[in-house]
Amino acid sequence: MQTSPAPHRHPGFRTRTLLATTLTGVVALVSTAGTAAAATTVVQAETYADQSGVVLEQTGDTGGGQSASYLANGDWMRYDGVDLGAGGTLTVTARVSSAVGTGSVELHTGSLTGPLLVQFPITATGGWQNWTTLTATTATHPTGAQSVFAVMKNTAAGDFVNVNWFSFGDGSSQPGPGWVGIDQAKWNAQLAEFAAMTPRPVPANSVRVPEFNASCLYSHSKPDDPIVFPGLAGASHMHSFIGNNSTDANTTTQTLLSNAGTSCKPAEDLSAYWIPTLYERGVAVEPKDVVVYYGSRLVDSSKTVPFPQGFRMIAGDARLQAPTPAGSVNQFYCAGAGGEIGRSADGNWPLCAPGATLMFQLVFPDCWDGVHLDSPTHKAHVAYTYDGTCGGAYPVAIPSVSLLIAYPTSGTADDFRLASAMASSMHGDTFFAWNDAALGHRVKDCIVQRAKCNTAGNF
Repeated sequence: MQTSPAPHRHPGFRTRTLLATTLTGVVALVSTAGTAAAATTVVQAETYADQSGVVLEQTGDTGGGQSASYLANGDWMRYDGVDLGAGGTLTVTARVSSAVGTGSVELHTGSLTGPLLVQFPITATGGWQNWTTLTATTATHPTGAQSVFAVMKNTAAGDFVNVNWFSFGDGSSQPGPGWVGIDQAKWNAQLAEFAAMTPRPVPANSVRVPEFNASCLYSHSKPDDPIVFPGLAGASHMHSFIGNNSTDANTTTQTLLSNAGTSCKPAEDLSAYWIPTLYERGVAVEPKDVVVYYGSRLVDSSKTVPFPQGFRMIAGDARLQAPTPAGSVNQFYCAGAGGEIGRSADGNWPLCAPGATLMFQLVFPDCWDGVHLDSPTHKAHVAYTYDGTCGGAYPVAIPSVSLLIAYPTSGTADDFRLASAMASSMHGDTFFAWNDAALGHRVKDCIVQRAKCNTAGNF
């Protein structure tokens, strides 16, 4: 039996039907890969129009947010307006987790007992927050916008599955808008160059930690986000940009690589990094420095490869608006003499001693699907390792990137906020544009060999 602060196994709940106000979450961003593909509809599990027997909880899956959890036989969710596209083969995926591995999730159209669209057999994934992506196809299906019912079927009693999201598309390697495929020839050439590199000998007195870094300063601010809102200047909340000083709504891989100006060292790192702007009593507080650490959390770091050019991803969730009292995971903290001496009036922000500094560390996923530079959610192509390995739908080990952000403030008791609102909404974006050789040698020397390197890439 999975544990939770809000289990749904109490009398009466099983027959209660709750009506939510949200409809299906359809992700449809502009694809920049240049090849046409049918649209893919991504439906977040929590965005049902109606349900029975479902509890929502924060998920440990890539991207965070909520999952539909504690699902047992007979539980169901209804999603309205799901675009199943035109005729032909339909590929449907489900992001699920299970500690027991029994039963199935059936998708029906029109009603709970309507035509069966696809069925996902549920096997154990290793835990209630160990997620995997299941795929099913059908050659016959209704077309256009449909009501889709996710129905839980199991002959055993008790909870057997959690669901994070569903997607519906034509099954191409680039499923549709928002999915950006790699240029396979360029990627193969980058991998060949990396494989041919001879690692430098590691000095005997080296610290054996797989790590190198880029040391960065604040660059500029704009209400732009070239990952979430490409080409739409002013469409985002205010962001503080670090690294490439040309970053704006129109940024592409080519614009990053063609601009030599960056607030980071080494100069070979032309990547763009950005976070929501922090405000103290209405005045922007920009980072005084940001260290971008590249490392590995794998048992075998030698499996790590560099990022392909133009790779991008997001960590954190701008939509997450929840209290973050002391002791919460992924929170702002104080570093330095005196540390934290109190909390803000709302309890969500630390107050630092005069000699301490307000900090945040943002950790990005480190396993990749090996196919896409980006995805509709900007997270679906990557995952965090939970057991020190990368496998399944995310077999490629990439450097574990974290932003260590320092702010020139000790905090305030009454008016601290992010451009994205509450402290819990802290998030960050990365758009990589390293010189291939410079990045490759650092991965080979420092991560593969498990040796700590400095900003220059030296031991």
